[in-house]
Amino acid sequence: MSSLFSPIHVANATFSNRLVMAPMTRSRAEFDGTPGELAAEYYAQRASVGLIVTEGTQPSDDGQGYLTTPGIYSDAHVAGWKKITAAVHAHGGHIFIQLMHAGRMSHPDNTPHHRQGVAPSAIAPNTPMFTVKGMQDIPVPRALSTEEVRQTVADLRFAARRAVEAGADGVEIHGANAYLVQQFLAPSANTRTDEYGGSIENRARFAIDVTTAIAEEIGAEKTAIRLSPGITMWGIDEGEEGPHLYRYLVAELNKLGLAYLHVLHQGNDSLLADIRKTWSNTLIVNRPGRPREQIGADLAAGLADMEAYGQMVLANPDFVERLKADAPLNKADNTTFFGGTQKGYTDYLALSV
Repeated sequence: MSSLFSPIHVANATFSNRLVMAPMTRSRAEFDGTPGELAAEYYAQRASVGLIVTEGTQPSDDGQGYLTTPGIYSDAHVAGWKKITAAVHAHGGHIFIQLMHAGRMSHPDNTPHHRQGVAPSAIAPNTPMFTVKGMQDIPVPRALSTEEVRQTVADLRFAARRAVEAGADGVEIHGANAYLVQQFLAPSANTRTDEYGGSIENRARFAIDVTTAIAEEIGAEKTAIRLSPGITMWGIDEGEEGPHLYRYLVAELNKLGLAYLHVLHQGNDSLLADIRKTWSNTLIVNRPGRPREQIGADLAAGLADMEAYGQMVLANPDFVERLKADAPLNKADNTTFFGGTQKGYTDYLALSV
């Protein structure tokens, strides 16, 4: 486990250790998408991890999926994020803002313009979503035109520039968890007949276009992406050719010289091994539900350069120190994950308290 605590050079930065705070939606922003008052304290408390990846942050009105999630496209958003990045940096940490376009995982009641969600194709995810009126079924989204797909790439590019203006060390593109990028990857969500649908190469095109545009805008050394090969949730099914799609996609993304690739691992060990061989730069692996005794296992096996943890970091602002001391971990309170006040957000106690 000692290798977890050794510094690592990632692109143009040196992180103090190999531990990553995984992105986690907390739904505590203002209704206009400005980060909430406690967000700077929340992230700064956890700045001892090598890298913080923020909660998913929408790049546009169309990109919002859930209530009170933060944005990074208006002046108010930038001002709010500046407080957060400054607080993390003051505590010696590094922070990448995750850009998340929810695509069809949205409801008109949750967005500023109250419009129908957008997606590669007009296919509903067949799942309900929490809204201001309670749980409601997600309606069928509107299929983006080819020109609108290109505009969405431009929206994400603009949001990346705004994230850097806000002081972020970089951005992580959310290409996982059934949101817009993965919707383009999955045949179950993408039945397009233009250059963004059909073949593996076409379905991977949106992810590659977005990543290329952002790398051009802010620099590849500040650009990263998160993928979740094989995930099956909210109607996402990548089919039998899914592993081949990811082998192709990772090889193409590898040409861009990105800061890192963040993989939410779903259990296909041979695919993860292939990704490890293909990917030239830093590889972060996140295994949901990994028990404490397995922390550091992917580093030891050579499958990852860094390991990401969600609920353990959420509940333990001094996660690194607790691991070093072999101290007990606080347990996360899942009733306070989304929305609310400081309870379950900034009030988890550290060992020194």
